[in-house]
Amino acid sequence: MGSSQFSSSSYDLNWTPEQNKLFENALATYDKDVPDRWQKIAKLVGGTNEQEVKKQYEILLHDIKLIESGKVPFPRYRRNGASRRINGISNEEESSSD
Repeated sequence: MGSSQFSSSSYDLNWTPEQNKLFENALATYDKDVPDRWQKIAKLVGGTNEQEVKKQYEILLHDIKLIESGKVPFPRYRRNGASRRINGISNEEESSSD
């Protein structure tokens, strides 16, 4: 699963970003064949139950379908000439080390 940067409907607004990340990680840990999958995911996420986890999963699947079908526009990133940092090195530092 990707990060929690899906469409605006992708996650229940009552879930914190930390819960969303725990949810994504739990989905990767507990695949569909794990017994009591939803219960285990709910326990790992915390502050939720099996029904809410299942609902969150259905929302996620819906968002993935929208993204894959091209119905979610790409974000528009602002380009302002500011220096970029990649792996802790700015583009100025990278060019001066050559």
